[in-house]
Amino acid sequence: MKRADNGLWGIPSGHVEPGETVEEGIIREIYEETGLKVKVNRLIGVYSDPVSQVFEYPNGKVSHFITTCFECEVVGGTLNRESEETLDVNYFELNHLPEDLLHMHPRWLKDALEKESFSYIR
Repeated sequence: MKRADNGLWGIPSGHVEPGETVEEGIIREIYEETGLKVKVNRLIGVYSDPVSQVFEYPNGKVSHFITTCFECEVVGGTLNRESEETLDVNYFELNHLPEDLLHMHPRWLKDALEKESFSYIR
């Protein structure tokens, strides 16, 4: 998805709301940002390395994220290419990813595609 907050492409993501589990949060965020209904299949990893997880927004705010990355499967919904948080949504071949991709997302994609039986902690 192309994010409305910074204009960059990235994997759908967001924050857990009070009272939600991590699984409920990712299902909700993906639906809000893409219109797709998903189920969570596995935990890919937990990411906290400052090299990839410190992000500066265009307004100058700096955040250090701890990200849990999940493999999800689309089970319904319709791809919504534009919402309050999203400028565009699309599927890409791995060797044709957008150049303006959030810098930490290629690591997450690589880990997801390795299909390991364990989850990464990076």
